[in-house]
Amino acid sequence: MALLKVGNLSTEKGIKVQGFVTVMDTDTVIPVTLINGCEEGKTVLITGGVHSCEYAGIQTAIELAKEVQPEDIKGRLMICHPLNKNGFEARRPSIVPEDGKNLNRVFPGNKSGTLADKIAYMQVNEFQNQADFYIDMHGGEAHEQLTPYVYYVGNSTEEAVEIARNAASVMDCKYMVRSMATTGAYNYCGLQGTPSILMERGCSGIWDQETVDLYKKDVYNILIHLGLIKGPMTEVQNKPKDLVDLIYLNSDVAGCWYPSVDAGDEVKEGQKLGEIRDYFSNLLATYYAEYDGVILYRTSALWVDKDGGIVCYGKPE
Repeated sequence: MALLKVGNLSTEKGIKVQGFVTVMDTDTVIPVTLINGCEEGKTVLITGGVHSCEYAGIQTAIELAKEVQPEDIKGRLMICHPLNKNGFEARRPSIVPEDGKNLNRVFPGNKSGTLADKIAYMQVNEFQNQADFYIDMHGGEAHEQLTPYVYYVGNSTEEAVEIARNAASVMDCKYMVRSMATTGAYNYCGLQGTPSILMERGCSGIWDQETVDLYKKDVYNILIHLGLIKGPMTEVQNKPKDLVDLIYLNSDVAGCWYPSVDAGDEVKEGQKLGEIRDYFSNLLATYYAEYDGVILYRTSALWVDKDGGIVCYGKPE
């Protein structure tokens, strides 16, 4: 099996290496684990912390990086834990603190841009370009309440979409979504023809071991499904069903947000989703469901900006 090399880290067949990869010509580094298996097989990329305060995915990546050994896998595994290290350490939700950019909105990046652009550019050219499959681990940010679900790339080749959907169907959650978006780390990877998924589990700026263990079970089942790890998959409680026609509802005004629904709730057409009031409790806006559907996530923060996201919901196919 060929040498596995990312930036200043490299490893031969049967060897695991851990260290920090420097982001191009900057002082920023990313904690990375490379595992070159004892047998040939697929190369899988796993990232946690594209969004810096989605802690369950980050801790899951850290534990996977510790647990998986070369003798466990048939193929190669690259793990970034976390990708946005600076945002994680600064406890700044979603953004790279040096430039204020949302890392997941700048892919494929720019080698001549600011730090977020360079992280994305390096992730694409050093990691994604070597991957046969990409697992991007997310969750609700510090201000979001979320029910577990998974996206799979829909804007790719027919073969890549099918492979991604089959892998997504292994996750122990109730819902999955075919994403036709072109922005974001995993969507860009899909545009290049690589099957990719984005997993959502955990939320609200907290993590606990139970959630991390459920996340790890999902990832291990996917790696078994892909043939990277041998053995039977762990039994799951849920098999995800497709949601379509997602509505990402943004606020018309800035103000105090009072939700009427929770993540995971089933709603009926015309049902009240929430309202926005000013500091004197005067009603500014009220929002209602446009169809019967399921709430995937909602803002849990009391304040929302104008045009800020407040609710995401989808329709069972």
